[in-house]
Amino acid sequence: MDSQDPVVMTEPRPGVLLITLNRPRVRNAINHTLADAMDAALTRLDAAPSLAIGILTGAGGHFCSGMDLRAFPTDGIPLVADRGLAGLTRARLRKPLIAAVEGAAVAGGFELALACDLITAADTAFFALPEVARGLVAAEGGAIRLPGRLPYHVAMEMLLTAASLPAPDAARYGLVNQLTREGQALHAALSLAERVQANSRDAVHVTKQIVQDTRGLDDHTAYTVQDPLSAPVFTTTTATEGATAFTEKRPPAWQR
Repeated sequence: MDSQDPVVMTEPRPGVLLITLNRPRVRNAINHTLADAMDAALTRLDAAPSLAIGILTGAGGHFCSGMDLRAFPTDGIPLVADRGLAGLTRARLRKPLIAAVEGAAVAGGFELALACDLITAADTAFFALPEVARGLVAAEGGAIRLPGRLPYHVAMEMLLTAASLPAPDAARYGLVNQLTREGQALHAALSLAERVQANSRDAVHVTKQIVQDTRGLDDHTAYTVQDPLSAPVFTTTTATEGATAFTEKRPPAWQR
C-alpha cells in the first residue's frame, strides 16, 4: 500500500457499497484515521437512497487484526462517538452489512464481523478474541455477542483462553452464513447481497430495525416496540404489490 492510498476504500455497485479496510501491511489494524474513514463510509451507506446494503472486507488477504496495538499506548481505543470501534460495534445501522472475511478476523476485527448482519468466510479464515492474552478485554461486543451466537462453553473458551476458531468450525456452529474457498469470500458476499436486494427494501430495513430494537426484551415488551415499526409497512403500495404478485403467481414489480 502506498502511503497516499486511502486507509478505507469505497466502491459503489448497484445497490451495494463495498467498504474495504486498506492497511494490509498491518493486517488492516484499526487506528484513529481508519476508524474515522470507516465511520464516514458507514454514514454514507445509511444515508444514500441508492444503496440498500453494504459489504465490509479487508485488503491483502486478511479481514482485520483489530485495533493497532502500536498506536494504542498513546492514542487509546479508536472509538467513534457513540458508535463504538471504527464507528460500527455500537452503531445502529439502518441497512444490512455483510462481512466478507479472508484470513484473520481477530480481536476488534472479529468484533467488527460480529456487528455485521451476515458473514461469508474463506475456509482458511479464522476468528479469535485474544484480548485477555494482552491484558485487555473484548469490550466492543465480543463478550456481549459471542456467548449468544456460539455454544456457551465454546464462546467462553475463546474469551478466556484466547483460542482461535477456524472458519469451518464457525460455519458448523452457524456463525458463518457461507463458507467459500480462499479468495472467494467477497464473491459470496456479493451473491448474498443480491439475494437480499431481491426483496423489498422497506421490508428488509424495517425487519433489521425490529431485530435490533427488540433483542433481549421479553415478548410483551418486544411487541410494543415492533408494532409501530411494522404496521406502516403493511399499508404501503409495495406490500399490496407483493401480496398481489403472490396470488397472481408472478414476480413482484421490484424484481422485474
